[in-house]
Amino acid sequence: MKYIFMVAGKGSRLQPLTLMHPKSMYKLDMRTTLIQRMVALIRRHDSDADIVAVTGYMHRSIEEQLSGVTFIYNPFYEVTNSIASLWFARGHLDSEGVVLIDGDIVMSDELVREIMCRPVVRPEVLLDSSIRTDGDYNVQVSDNQVLVMSKDLDSYYGEYAGVTRLDRKSALIMREELESMVEDGFYDQWYENALVQLIFKNDFDLYYTDIAAYDWTEVDCVNDLSLAKQIHLREKKTQ
Repeated sequence: MKYIFMVAGKGSRLQPLTLMHPKSMYKLDMRTTLIQRMVALIRRHDSDADIVAVTGYMHRSIEEQLSGVTFIYNPFYEVTNSIASLWFARGHLDSEGVVLIDGDIVMSDELVREIMCRPVVRPEVLLDSSIRTDGDYNVQVSDNQVLVMSKDLDSYYGEYAGVTRLDRKSALIMREELESMVEDGFYDQWYENALVQLIFKNDFDLYYTDIAAYDWTEVDCVNDLSLAKQIHLREKKTQ
């Protein structure tokens, strides 16, 4: 499958820790950064993985630390959002299975093996239903489908876990929508907002998988960094 990491952002909420390096390069141990761990896990569980990373802020520091990865540079990362980064990588939205991954996510080996790297059979997002207050980007659902995703939801089923999985048909539909949005000047949006637009405009069927039973974290604050390291070190001890 194709895996596209979105690692162009500056990680402003973690400054001053991110003044000298992107948060995806945060060291979980002396030899492993956040993104190195995720890339290694994907390769462990998908021997045919084709990995792409869309870079921006301090892009050379990421490119120097990863091998066998296709890099795409968003030179406008300062004034755009992730929809523009994915626009630069839109040529890769044509595979049988495409997994879009925020570059600040740390997941357990079990979660990557059982959920992220399983074959894509329908468009879906990963969410955590144990997080129903103080979520960052949240998801409301009905039955087994997503109704809406937003940072501004007061009531929601769970927090979006930074991963979207698309089959080829839905990936091409999303590519068309993000191209239209960028052409209309909406390059300051999250790429997930293209999915929301498809739901409202086209009755797009977007499903979800609940990962509340697994260990994971999005790295947005210092406490998240600590949790990410705990997940990593706990698994190292059992290997």
